[in-house]
Amino acid sequence: MLSRFDRIKIAKKVAEELEEGSIVNLGVGIPTLIPDYLNGKKVYLQSENGLLGIGPTPDEEHINMDLISASKKPITMDKGASLFDSSDSFVMIRGGHVDVAVLGALQVDRYGEIANWTIPGKTILGVGGAMDLVAGAKKIILASTHQAKNGQPKLINELTFPSNGVRKADMLVTEHAVFKFTDYGPELSEILSDISIDELRKITGTKFKEKITT
Repeated sequence: MLSRFDRIKIAKKVAEELEEGSIVNLGVGIPTLIPDYLNGKKVYLQSENGLLGIGPTPDEEHINMDLISASKKPITMDKGASLFDSSDSFVMIRGGHVDVAVLGALQVDRYGEIANWTIPGKTILGVGGAMDLVAGAKKIILASTHQAKNGQPKLINELTFPSNGVRKADMLVTEHAVFKFTDYGPELSEILSDISIDELRKITGTKFKEKITT
């Protein structure tokens, strides 16, 4: 099971990748940690249930469950934040006004095609906004564990779970590494743990090129 330290490490790395002034939608799971690790960088965090301007996670004394994210987690609002109908939120998403979507992943293929909404044979609670975000956001960053709970790699040659759509992710950040997706497959751009390249290859379900910058 992924430790809280590793989850925070992934969130911090994604936060580094976000550009000042960008509008960013945060998906369920690890992405919800990002507001606490922006280190003063001004980005506009959007929640698809109708909020632009998510602030840091509240402490226990200041939790108000009337103010939650689309992940049903308690949040705060930054100064100048705005609330609106969820239908207006999806106008933003479908209209191409979200610069970056940070999503979790069940699987991602070697070209960045994403499966993150259902596992075959398991109960489906609802697709949510994942397909809209994949289609509408200008850039897609995946923040995910390197392997599933059963030990299977999430970065694989070909999806076996239902796809979110033909739109591809730009980047995958795991507890071990950062990959960027190209027309020729994934490129390893950074190592985030003490794992060796050979060990990383063994727990990754597809071949990748090394393009690490120092």
